Amino acid sequence: MLSPRTPPGVTTELELPPLAVPMATLGDNEAELVAALKRRDEMAFVTLLQRYQGQLLRLALVYCRTTELAEEVVQDTWLGVIQGIDRFEGRSSFKTWLFQILVNRARTRAVREGRMLSFSSLAEEAETQSEPAVPADRFRALDDLWPNNWAVPPHSWGESPEALLLGAETMELVQRAIAQLPPAQVQVITLRDVEGWSSEEVCNVLEISETNQRVLLHRARSRVRAALEAHFEERNR
Repeated sequence: MLSPRTPPGVTTELELPPLAVPMATLGDNEAELVAALKRRDEMAFVTLLQRYQGQLLRLALVYCRTTELAEEVVQDTWLGVIQGIDRFEGRSSFKTWLFQILVNRARTRAVREGRMLSFSSLAEEAETQSEPAVPADRFRALDDLWPNNWAVPPHSWGESPEALLLGAETMELVQRAIAQLPPAQVQVITLRDVEGWSSEEVCNVLEISETNQRVLLHRARSRVRAALEAHFEERNR
C-alpha cells in the first residue's frame, strides 16, 4: 500500500524500485491506472512513475538551476499526486494534471529564488514584439522585380539534413541553442519538440492561449534554426 508521506520509488536520487510483478498485468489504460492509484495500488504508482519520470525531470530543469533542485521539485510533485489523487476528478487527463502540479511547484520554487518575474510571464513574452524568423534584408524589396523572394537564400548544409540533425554534434548544438532562449520559449519548445506534446496539451499545462503558444514556439524554432544555419555555414567554409 502507498503511504501519502513516503511514496515508494521516490528518493532524492530518483531511483526506481524493482518491479515485483510484470507491468503488463496492470494494464496500460490511464483511467485504470488512476483508479488503481486511488486504491493505493503500489504497482500503479510505479507504472506512472516509470512513464513520466524522465519528462518531469526534463521540464523541471527548465525552471531549476541544478539537477538537484529539479529532482526535489519532481519528488515534491509525486508527493502532491499521492496527497491529491482522491481529489482528481478527471476533468483533464492525468498527464495534464500531473504536469500542472510540477509546473506550479517549479514556478513557486523559481519565484522564491528570484528566477521568474511572474506566473503570467509566458503570455507577456508572447505578446511582446520580437525579431522576425529570418532577417528582412535577406529578402528582395517590395519594389523589386521579384518582391519578397530570397535575396540571400539559405546555403546547402552539404549533407542530408536528416542525417545532420540526428548527429550527436547537432543535437548538442540544438540543446545549447534551446538553453539560451528566453524562459517562456524554452518551456514551449521543450514540451512541443523535445517531448512531442500536442499544442493542446502545452496550452493546458502552461495555462496559455493557443495563439501565445504558437507565437512562442515559432520564435523558439526560428532561433534554433538560425543557430543551426550559422553553425553549418561556418563548418562548410
